Amino acid sequence: MTILVIEDEPKTGDYLQRGLAESGFGVRLARNGRDGLHIAREEEIELVVLDVMLPRMDGWEVLAALRAYPATAQMPVLFLTARDEVQDRVRGLELGADDYLVKPFAFVELVARIRTLLRRGPVREEAQICIGDMEIDVLMRRVRRGGTPIVLTAQEFALLHLLARRQGQVLSRALIASQVWDMNFDSDTNVIDAAVRRLRRKIDDPFPDKLIHTRRGMGYVCEAVPAAAA
Repeated sequence: MTILVIEDEPKTGDYLQRGLAESGFGVRLARNGRDGLHIAREEEIELVVLDVMLPRMDGWEVLAALRAYPATAQMPVLFLTARDEVQDRVRGLELGADDYLVKPFAFVELVARIRTLLRRGPVREEAQICIGDMEIDVLMRRVRRGGTPIVLTAQEFALLHLLARRQGQVLSRALIASQVWDMNFDSDTNVIDAAVRRLRRKIDDPFPDKLIHTRRGMGYVCEAVPAAAA
């Protein structure tokens, strides 16, 4: 579990980084909003602890950008800020924050709220996901491409759903293994690659535009890339 802390006040940022690491989390620390947004989009982050008053991009702008980007739209975000006016809390929640904690704060409460959010998972699960000509009905667990139904096994659907709801984000084999198979990734096994090949036979092989792409040495990404540009 890696948490991204976006905090420009040096002592607070260092305190959060050290305390969360001692609580068993992996921690990335960004000192301004723009760097924080970049890390959230490019790395495997499970939750963001976000200040409001930040240089380069403020917390409102960072949150809006996270929610507008498919790969981070479901990422849990907890505002940790000295802004305690009711209108600030309302604004944060309306923009899509999952929780709002005011400074000064008790560290044990922060950790408790983080663990609650991580257990709860994303609260804005989409009922339908569209990527290119592919439509995924999450509730009915149905998939179509160009109007053609595609029959998937439960495991194939789970793999596709993971890739699709984090579309545009490269997912490592280790992450896929932990999310779909609930297991630690063993570098000597090709179970992930074999599963992706089976999924591609159904999702990509019959169609000119491919949706599941390999990023050598990194993992897999689901995104619409026209055949001419692939």
